[in-house]
Amino acid sequence: MIIERTDKEVIIRLQPSVNIEELQELANFFRYKEITSKYKTPQDEVDKLASDVNKNWYKKNRDDLLK
Repeated sequence: MIIERTDKEVIIRLQPSVNIEELQELANFFRYKEITSKYKTPQDEVDKLASDVNKNWYKKNRDDLLK
């Protein structure tokens, strides 16, 4: 693996044998970090929002899950 930093980007070079699905998950995580790096929301607010989203998702999908 080789990591390079230029003025405009960071480039990561990997062997072609790397699992593409796992690589996509890492890319999604890096994108998330990139997008959220500018926000200074307290962790307790993030946790509350995540909890609310999970509760609402479960309420919406409960019947399908219990089949």
